[in-house]
Amino acid sequence: MSSIRPWRDISRRQSRQIMVGSVAVGGDAPVTVQTMTNTPTSDAKATIDQIRRCEEAGVDIIRVSCPDVESTAALKEIVRAASVPIVADIHFHYKRALEAAGAGAACLRINPGNIGSEERVREVISAAKANGCAIRIGVNAGSLEKDLLEKYGEPCPEALVESALDHIRILEDHDFRQYKVAVKASDVFLAVAAYQQLADQVDCPLHLGVTEAGGLIGGTVKSALGIGSLLWAGIGDTIRVSLSAEPEEEVRVGYEILKSLGIRNRGVRVVSCPSCARQGFDVIRTVEKLEERLQHIKTPMSLSVLGCVVNGPGEARETDIGITGGGQGKHMVYLSGVTDHHVQDADMIDHIVKLVEQKAAEIEASTAAAAEAAE
Repeated sequence: MSSIRPWRDISRRQSRQIMVGSVAVGGDAPVTVQTMTNTPTSDAKATIDQIRRCEEAGVDIIRVSCPDVESTAALKEIVRAASVPIVADIHFHYKRALEAAGAGAACLRINPGNIGSEERVREVISAAKANGCAIRIGVNAGSLEKDLLEKYGEPCPEALVESALDHIRILEDHDFRQYKVAVKASDVFLAVAAYQQLADQVDCPLHLGVTEAGGLIGGTVKSALGIGSLLWAGIGDTIRVSLSAEPEEEVRVGYEILKSLGIRNRGVRVVSCPSCARQGFDVIRTVEKLEERLQHIKTPMSLSVLGCVVNGPGEARETDIGITGGGQGKHMVYLSGVTDHHVQDADMIDHIVKLVEQKAAEIEASTAAAAEAAE
C-alpha cells in the first residue's frame, strides 16, 4: 500500500528479536533508548538516584560499569531498585561478568577485544545462559584486537566488522542467540560505514552509537548525524548517545533523534523559530522555560512557538498547540491548528504550560477510552 507521504517512509531492516530483561529489542519492537550511569557503581544509593532521573526522562535500558567486585556486589540492590533492565558493562575482568549475571543483570556488555581468551568468553556465555542474560558484543575502534590492527593497519570498517563476526561466531558455536552487536567509533564516517557493512551480513539486533562523541552540543551533533543517518536508512534497534554530559541529557537527545525521524514519540515536540527583530516576545527565553517546565509530560504532542505572523499561523496549523507573537504584548493562541484566543506577555508561559497539561490529559483519556472499547 502506497504511503500518503512517501518521503517520510523508513523501511526498517529486518532483524530477529531478543529480550533484554522485560524489554524487546529488534524485530518489530520500538527502537529503545539507552544511557549509562557515571556514579561509582559501588555507591548503590548514588547510582539508583541517577537511574531514577533517567527513568523520569524516559530511558528504556540502563548500563552500569562493573570494574570491580564492589560494583558487582552492589548490582543486586541496583537491579532490584530499577524499573528498567540493567546492563552490566564489563572490561578486562571476565569474572565480573560471571558475578553480574548472578546479581541479576539483564544483559552483559563485553568488549571481546579486551575480555581475553575464547575460553573466558565461553564462561561468560555459560553464565549468561544460566541466568537468562542477553549479551551485547561491543566492538570499539579504540580497542580492536592487535591481530586485526596488524592486518588492516588502522581501525577501518572491515576491521570492526571482522571483529564482530569473529565474536558472533563464538556465541553461535555455543548455541547462544540472545545477543546484539555494536561497532562503535568516535569517527562518524567510520561508525556509519561499519554499521552499514555489518547490517548486510547479520540478522541480530544492532545497538547504535558514535562513541566518545564529545560535549552536549558537539556530541549531540555528531550523534544525530551518525545515529540519525543509520536510523533513516532503517538500520538500528537500540541507541545510546554518548555525551560528556549527565545521563538524562543523553536520554533526551536520544528521544529527540527518534522524534525528528518520526520513529518514536515521547513528550512535547517543540517547533520554534530562531527569533529575529520581528518577534513579539523573547522566543529564545520562552522556549528555554517551556522545555524546562514541560519535561514531565510523557504524552506525545506538538507545540509551536513562533515570534511573529510570518510563519506562525502556518506552523500552528500543524501542531496541537501554537503561540504566535503579536503587537503590544498580546499574542495569538491556536488550539488544534485553529485560532482560539489571545494571551498577554506576563501570563504566557504559565498559560501555555496549563494548556499543554490539559491537552495531554485529553489525549491520555481518549487513548484509554479507545483501548477500553477495543477490548
